[in-house]
Amino acid sequence: MNYRKLGKTGLSVSEISLGTWQVGGKWGDPFSHANADHILNAAADAGINFIDTADVYSDGESEKAVGRLVRSRSEPIYVATKCGRQLNPHVADAYQPAKLRQFVEDSLRRMQLDVLDLVQLHCPPTEVYYRPEIFEVFDRLREEGKIRHLGVSVEKVEEGLKAIEFPNVATVQLIFNMFRQRAPELLFKEAARRDVGIIVRVPLASGLLTGKFSAETSFSADDHRNFNRNGETFDKGETFAGVDYETGLAAVEELKAALPGQPQLAALALRWILMFDEVSCVIPGASRPEQIISNLQAADLPALTKEQMQAVREVYDRKIKPLVHYTW
Repeated sequence: MNYRKLGKTGLSVSEISLGTWQVGGKWGDPFSHANADHILNAAADAGINFIDTADVYSDGESEKAVGRLVRSRSEPIYVATKCGRQLNPHVADAYQPAKLRQFVEDSLRRMQLDVLDLVQLHCPPTEVYYRPEIFEVFDRLREEGKIRHLGVSVEKVEEGLKAIEFPNVATVQLIFNMFRQRAPELLFKEAARRDVGIIVRVPLASGLLTGKFSAETSFSADDHRNFNRNGETFDKGETFAGVDYETGLAAVEELKAALPGQPQLAALALRWILMFDEVSCVIPGASRPEQIISNLQAADLPALTKEQMQAVREVYDRKIKPLVHYTW
């Protein structure tokens, strides 16, 4: 396993880490603590030491499983959770310091931990990034020993740029993949200048970049890849990175043709992300332990050549950029 510095936190984290949106079951399936335990322990056994979760994942069950892992292992496992999405309606005015404090304390209780390594605002409305009192409450929580660091999970590049103006923001989590390539233009540079860690989510565009989907692939009614393709429930960009499904399938075939003789596309897509030095870690999900091993293969692949990087960019510029580049 290779490790990278997580910005000003100073933590050394596995460059391939784990996101837990669907841990314990595929999207739409009931949560299974037994399956979650298998996945989480497989990750720790493989050297993954950074686990990203959220209070809304499976209504808190994901946090419980992550806390159980941390308490059961002897090696350091760093926990990142998120708060804010429980607010209903999820609007800027609903964000209040007292509510956020309560969310953090609830997460500590669910995980049965004394302190959280990283708490991230969970994709709040853009207006929240202009309210200093929201960020100040996390300074108080840090002084009280309840959290170690603050981060933000953002939908838009502009939100990340605004967030890192606050000196207590140590990390930015965002969507970045072969189908979402805007961040390096400015955000990555500014984050590096301010020593802010970059956590990459949705690295495989909700599975599109595995290269295993087709026009005949079906998704369950409770799977966001079925019900959120147009942003019906949350930001459209979280599903297939905001790319129209049919267009994404066509672009995947072009990527395969442009990268002949390569291993499976999923590993190559993860290795592509790791080509950017500003990235601290990438957090692909897993719904079964075998996917952990598959994800980790990316770290062992050789660096992409200049020609391969250009080939990926060409497909993006022609097929994907007009659809997503200036939206997020």
